[in-house]
Amino acid sequence: MQWSKEEEEAARKKVEENSAVRVLLEEQVKYESEASKYWDTFYKIHKNKFFKDRNWLLREFPEILPVGQKTEEKVKELSWNHVKVHAANCFSRMHCPTMPEEKNHDGESSGSSDGQNKAGSDFSNLDSKEHRKGPLKTELFPGSNATFRILEVWYCRGKKFSMNAPEFFLYCCDFASGAVELVKSHASYRAAQCCAFVHDVCDDGLPYPFPDGILDVILLVFVLSSIHPDRMQGVVNRLSKLLKPGGMLLFRDYGRYDKTQLRFKRGNGIFSLELFSCVLKNAVFTFHVNFVGGGGGHCLSENFYVRGDGTRAYFFTKGEVHDMFCKAGLNEKQNLVDRRLQVNRKKKVKMHRVWVQGKFQKPLPFTQKSSKLVFSLFSHG
Repeated sequence: MQWSKEEEEAARKKVEENSAVRVLLEEQVKYESEASKYWDTFYKIHKNKFFKDRNWLLREFPEILPVGQKTEEKVKELSWNHVKVHAANCFSRMHCPTMPEEKNHDGESSGSSDGQNKAGSDFSNLDSKEHRKGPLKTELFPGSNATFRILEVWYCRGKKFSMNAPEFFLYCCDFASGAVELVKSHASYRAAQCCAFVHDVCDDGLPYPFPDGILDVILLVFVLSSIHPDRMQGVVNRLSKLLKPGGMLLFRDYGRYDKTQLRFKRGNGIFSLELFSCVLKNAVFTFHVNFVGGGGGHCLSENFYVRGDGTRAYFFTKGEVHDMFCKAGLNEKQNLVDRRLQVNRKKKVKMHRVWVQGKFQKPLPFTQKSSKLVFSLFSHG
C-alpha cells in the first residue's frame, strides 16, 4: 500500500516529537553493555510462548530450501508443518524467527511481503562435490558432512523448524544464553542436524564453530534492529565472510515510520542548575538552567529506541539497507519496502506497519573463462 503525503508527514512529525529528548548517555552505555541481560530476562518471562507460527518464510525466502526442492509446487507443498519432520526443532530469538511466523515485540504478527520475489531461485548453490574439496575434506566441525548449511543469527526463539534431509544442517546463535538453552533443552533437538551456540555477532574476535566460506544461507530476520547502529556494518561485514560464493543473506526488519516507532513516547527532559547572573529588585542572582535530556524518554539516537524492558530497536530505510550490504561486498538481488495497514476494528484504530526486506548474494568467483569473455566483450566494443 502507498501512504498519502499527509500520512507520511504526520509520521515524520511524530518521530521528530518522540526523538526530541534522548536517553541519558550513562543509561545508553548500560543498555549496550548489558544487552544480553535484558534478552535473558525476556526469555525467562516469555520463553517460546510470545510468538506464533509463521508460514510466510518459505514463500518469501525459497532460498532456505536446497536447490532441488525450490520448485513452486514444492514450496506450496512444504509448509512448515510439513517440513518439520526430523531435523532440529529450534527456537528463534525475539527479532530473528526460526521458520515460524514471528510476532513482533508488541505481540502482533508481521505477515509477509506482497512485493515481488525478484530474486526467486537465482541463488547459486555450489555442487556438493565442491564442499568436500580443500580443508573441509579433512577438518571436522559441526555440519562438516552436510552439503546445505544455514545460519540463523541471534536466533533461538519460536517453535519448530526442521527438515527431512540428511544433507541439511542448521546453525543458530544468540548472545543470550537463556535463548540457546531453550533450543538445546527441547526434546526434538538433534546435534546431528543442528548446532545452537552462544555467540555475540558484534565481537569480531569470537570464532564460529565452523570455517568461513561454507554457508549457503544466512537468515538475518529482525536481528540488526536490536544492534547499535555504529556496530551494524561490522556485523554485516563479518557475516558476509561466512557465506560461500553464491550464498545468500536474507534480511527482513523494521522499516522507518513503522507503527512501533511512532508509539514511542517523548521524554520530559532533565534540567541542571548552573551559574548565570540576573538582576531582580536591585539584587543580583546567579544561576543557569541547562537542558541535559533523558527524563523518561525512549530515543537513544536517531531512529534508535529502547523499549520498556531494555531491549532496543532501530528502524531502517531501503537506502540504508542497500548501502550496508553492498559495502560488505554483496550483490543486491531484492530490496523492497513492505507497507501494510492493520485495522483494530474493536478499537477503531488504524496502524501502519512498515518492514524492509532484502536478498543479497555473495559474488561467484571470477573464473578464467568468465574473464576471457569480459575481455572479449570490451575488446569488440
